[in-house]
Amino acid sequence: MAGPIEAAFAAADPMLGLVTLLKHGWTLVIDARQPLIEICVEGIDGLLAAQAAGADRVELCASLVEGGITPSLGTVRVALERATIPFHVIVRPRGGDFLYSEAEYRSMLTDVGALRDLGVAGGVVGCLTADGAIDEARMSELVRAAGPLNVTCHRAFDMTRDPTEALEALIRCKVGRVLTSGQRDTALEGVDLLAQLVRQAGERIIILGCGGLAPDNIGEVLLRTGLTEMHFAALADVPSAMRYRNPHVGMGGADLDREYRNTVTDETLVAATIAAARA
Repeated sequence: MAGPIEAAFAAADPMLGLVTLLKHGWTLVIDARQPLIEICVEGIDGLLAAQAAGADRVELCASLVEGGITPSLGTVRVALERATIPFHVIVRPRGGDFLYSEAEYRSMLTDVGALRDLGVAGGVVGCLTADGAIDEARMSELVRAAGPLNVTCHRAFDMTRDPTEALEALIRCKVGRVLTSGQRDTALEGVDLLAQLVRQAGERIIILGCGGLAPDNIGEVLLRTGLTEMHFAALADVPSAMRYRNPHVGMGGADLDREYRNTVTDETLVAATIAAARA
């Protein structure tokens, strides 16, 4: 029979292995301050800023300019050394759509297996069919490959043709949560669908709400939806510390200034948004 500690972990994150949490020294504090807050970050510095600002969990990505792709294994290993909160790692081989070739899909399975072996808290994946449905065969296989990892379906869900059926498909695949803005650009625009999804999900899957959440709107979204978990990226552009700048070469695209502008997680904005959610 599970003891109170095991029960608390299961209640907060039902697919997350207690052994994984204890292995990395993570302590889960159970209190009444809902919702749980997840911050989407790029790289180690973003993770450190998010946890310093009071985040409960992090989604670890590379290249947020593309919506997030899989970070390197070196990044994941250092994150395991430095994290004091659980983090989930996105497994997305490229930007663009969520209709993957067989080779891309095999790389996703390999990445999920590597994350499982490293002992991270969770993985974030999403595969669609060409007609805008959840690819149940691939999603089910990814869940099996993840083993004890908590599996989230990312915003591929927001590109599905029928969100009601897509949610049922993810439940059949045994996915633990789904990240969604209610199929709109912002959570405020998608608030009605978010509330509907929360009701439909019940206790079967967690709805992780996202989409332009900030101090001035997160409380309203929470009130109108009943979400228990919320996700946002509190980003700010800062100038590069490079003194020498070659004006003739760009590493990609026409925006040469992008080479000397870094996008970082804004610790102050993270803290302010969390405070607004829990006011």
